[in-house]
Amino acid sequence: MSEKTIAFFPEAAFGPALNSVGIAQACEQIGHKVVFLTDPGMVGVYQSYGFIEYTVNMSEPMSPEEMSKYWSEFINGHIPNFDLSPFQQIDNYVKECWEAIVETAIWAQKDLPSILDKIQPDLVCIDNVILFPAIKTFAEAHEIPWVRIISCSENEISDPDIPPHLSGCPENDKACFAKYDEKFLDVISPIHQKFNDFLICNGEKPYPPGQFFETSPHLNLLLYPEAVKFQRRHQLDPLIFQYLEGCVREEAPYDIPEFGRSEHPLLYVSFGSLGAGDTSLIRRLISVISRLPVRALFNVGDYRDQYPESEIPENVHIDSWYPQPSVIEQVDVVIHHGGNNSFNECLYFGKPALIMPYVWDGHDNAQRIAETKHGLQLHRKHWSDDELAQCIDRLLGDTTINANLQATSRLMQKQHGSSKAARLINALLG
Repeated sequence: MSEKTIAFFPEAAFGPALNSVGIAQACEQIGHKVVFLTDPGMVGVYQSYGFIEYTVNMSEPMSPEEMSKYWSEFINGHIPNFDLSPFQQIDNYVKECWEAIVETAIWAQKDLPSILDKIQPDLVCIDNVILFPAIKTFAEAHEIPWVRIISCSENEISDPDIPPHLSGCPENDKACFAKYDEKFLDVISPIHQKFNDFLICNGEKPYPPGQFFETSPHLNLLLYPEAVKFQRRHQLDPLIFQYLEGCVREEAPYDIPEFGRSEHPLLYVSFGSLGAGDTSLIRRLISVISRLPVRALFNVGDYRDQYPESEIPENVHIDSWYPQPSVIEQVDVVIHHGGNNSFNECLYFGKPALIMPYVWDGHDNAQRIAETKHGLQLHRKHWSDDELAQCIDRLLGDTTINANLQATSRLMQKQHGSSKAARLINALLG
């Protein structure tokens, strides 16, 4: 087999980024060269795993200080919206995100053609929710395949019988589907029109209302595992749609630190880089957990300096980052926000999770983990100390949840999604 060059272009967020790392690692292991296209805000992430990076400006260039201020203001401005329902978030968080996402596609078009010409990839993998015309144009001109990775909830690929993406609707609540879709299409309409104008200017056909991306004619990889996937009216063609049963990257081993109550169950608490900004929620969780017969590892992201050591209880350990797959494998319960990496890693290792969602597909994943009896969900704000304790106790002892998790874990580990993805990509490369 001759070495081919594969370019990965994930969304500028840690969920898609680290999922792509897992697939990229598997592609390297079978002899291919892998490079990453990255937003400036993610520079260094892929390099830390040994990959070459090419920077693509996806917004007006900012200094590190300006970037830090932007994200701080974005997070602080939206923390009140984190308490809202998915339907209520359409007018604020969802709208602002789609405005920003469209801008990233427009900005990326300035750099992508020349970067692709420089790299000359044999295949491009895109993990995003929006089309970058330059990639499709390059692929068609050079007769190479491109792959779409769906690392968010599988309802990113829509179907009349499954909940709309980001809605958090129960799987059979058609009234919820209709209400969300109507509101979403109304609010998003001017943003969608701007994107369609951009597509037309770059030789692409406009998309139907509400659609910002298309499926690849070559291969589409969905992370959702078999045990939690939806029942669709229109089945996806297995020749170009493949479920990976999750995709867990390889991380460095992690030694659990020694801290109080070593005989008690171990929790891992993480709300992702965005959720770490809600320090009041994390402090509340630390306070409650300090009084429970458990130990806990808390991922506090870039806010480590806001938690003085003198205020950390003896049964709690905090850090700005953990090698998450290596940690989840060793804990008893996970509390997280519903991000797709955390969602899939818990299922992969058979660990019960309490999902406290706040935005995006966290709502869909929280609903799905509860209705398939693989875990529990809880509103991120409206809970009592006793309710949290009861959820943890139930996750530690619920025989149905833990039996489901063990069965799902065995299937996922047997399939090994990143290796499966690499085999499928390799087949496309001939």
